[in-house]
Amino acid sequence: MTGKVITCRAAVAWGPNQPLVMEEVLVDPPQKMEVRIKILFTSICHTDLTAWKGENEAQRVYPRIFGHEASGVVESVGEGVEDMKEGDHVVPIFNGECGDCVYCKSEKSNLCQRFRVNPFKSVMASDGKCRFSTKQGNPIFHFLNTSTFSEYTVLDSACVVKIDSQAPLKEMTLLSCGASTGLGAAWNTANVQAGSSVAVFGLGAVGLAVVEGARTRRASKIIGIDINPNKLLKGQTMGITDFLNPKDLRKAVHEKIREMTNGGVDYSFECAGNLEVIREAFLSTHDGWGLTVVLGIHPTPRTLPLHPMELFDGRRITGSVFGDFKGKTQLPHFAEECMRQEVKLDEFITHELPFSEINEAFQLLVGGKSLRCLLHL
Repeated sequence: MTGKVITCRAAVAWGPNQPLVMEEVLVDPPQKMEVRIKILFTSICHTDLTAWKGENEAQRVYPRIFGHEASGVVESVGEGVEDMKEGDHVVPIFNGECGDCVYCKSEKSNLCQRFRVNPFKSVMASDGKCRFSTKQGNPIFHFLNTSTFSEYTVLDSACVVKIDSQAPLKEMTLLSCGASTGLGAAWNTANVQAGSSVAVFGLGAVGLAVVEGARTRRASKIIGIDINPNKLLKGQTMGITDFLNPKDLRKAVHEKIREMTNGGVDYSFECAGNLEVIREAFLSTHDGWGLTVVLGIHPTPRTLPLHPMELFDGRRITGSVFGDFKGKTQLPHFAEECMRQEVKLDEFITHELPFSEINEAFQLLVGGKSLRCLLHL
């Protein structure tokens, strides 16, 4: 099918909070510096959930194909693509890396001038057009540089990472977002040290990936915080040493954590997307050197609940995009570490369903019953 339009199934969003509809869509061939891939596995992240709900009005672009966590094989490449060929095993990344811009050449950032994560972008970078359309010829818009809820998708080559052909694609799906974001935050952003103490606020897939990152760095105390009591058992499996449910406490979470850690943890991670939780995470760190890393998605325009003078006590706060991984440069090595079982990726896959049952997979996430539901295409 190289150079030709492909007809395939895709789960199309026609409006906020509406069930996704399995449609036959047309997928154009890749243009210059683009790649068309056949998706084999995809899963649902809270970012997809937030976009599906339409919580940010500026993101309400329809019809649209969501999805950004996946794995597959290259079907064809456009002009100028030299680092991939037909049949290569790949994972898409929402935070691209062109390799040529001032950002990509800097060791201080993993953002890219043209292909960084942008939830408002809905067309291809080269010509401002869509590669998806209905059978009537109407455009279907893209999402997060990826749009993986489709049997075939077209991406900028900067947003596709070639991985070892021996890597298990099922597990590699998680490298597109959740695992890389959480583990990278612990490894790259915070650089968690052996023997240190860590608090993780929100034990979804990203939060548990942070736990896994802290465990592999041999943190001595890993406190998991979640209002869902069912997260205790899974958290213990992944490596938490203590569990706190704010609903069960008679005092603020940060006060309890300070008691447990002789003044506060060395690192805290906010993975819940809640401003009040950011404040608790910040205050739970140790005076003088504590670091808070923000990973949650915050769709509201409200600002940080911090007084500037609180930053004069030595505590720091920062955000982390894609775990500070440079996708195309560093992800292949991360995949090799996962292949050596240094990271327990399979623990994150709690459910598996056929692609046709994608709406059921969404409801599992809405109900807090799944970490990652893997969809087989």
